[in-house]
Amino acid sequence: MTTSKPVLEAKGIVKELGRGAGKVVAVKGVDLSLVPGELTLLMGPSGSGKTTLLSILGCIMTPTEGSLTVAGTNTEGLSAEQLAELRRAHIGFIFQSYNLFPTLSALENVRIALDVRGQKGYKAAARSEDVLREVGLGARLMNYPGNLSGGEQQRVAVARAIVSSPSIVLADEPTAALDSENGHAVMELLARIAHEQNRSVLAVTHDPRTLGYADRVVKIEDGLIVGEERRPQGLDAPEITDLTKRRKAHA
Repeated sequence: MTTSKPVLEAKGIVKELGRGAGKVVAVKGVDLSLVPGELTLLMGPSGSGKTTLLSILGCIMTPTEGSLTVAGTNTEGLSAEQLAELRRAHIGFIFQSYNLFPTLSALENVRIALDVRGQKGYKAAARSEDVLREVGLGARLMNYPGNLSGGEQQRVAVARAIVSSPSIVLADEPTAALDSENGHAVMELLARIAHEQNRSVLAVTHDPRTLGYADRVVKIEDGLIVGEERRPQGLDAPEITDLTKRRKAHA
């Protein structure tokens, strides 16, 4: 079990969507911390609030209530430009639909993540190529997304997310559009990024194939964290913390 200082801390996060009679409380007082070197899964059914929570943790949405600290910076009161700067400096995103530019090669799709950070030229190209080789695409650098399989496209997306060396990687359903072989390959890659590169990786998923790669599984239902399953290295049986039962015991 890791004891590293959290690189992200969310406390009492509440998010209201809509107004008046149509208002929905999508997230209802969530506490969550992420530490380096750990792959965390955030699992829950459709409509549970997991994607909304991911957007808040990624500084894309702001919470209605609660506090979020990213790499030591409290996000309360930050402008949209300041939040964007914080994202660029510390957070990499991986999406279910890959979000690759179809007219750019794999190498160019990764380089663009450095370009928006002001990193250009030979060093940016070399760094992008190195990261694509790390994810197993050294022979596909100049291929366009249309000439890549789904698994290869997701690997490009992973490379783009980590090319700027973010301390946090957030993935939204990274295996949902992949077959079993490619799904396992992507999860192996995310686990390796967490453990070997000492990054904090959080993946939102409902895919049971991902469970074996997790250090921690956080369960969310109806906007509430209802349980946590930690998988210490070297132990076959996980320690399970059922927060629902705990609440009932203390009621």
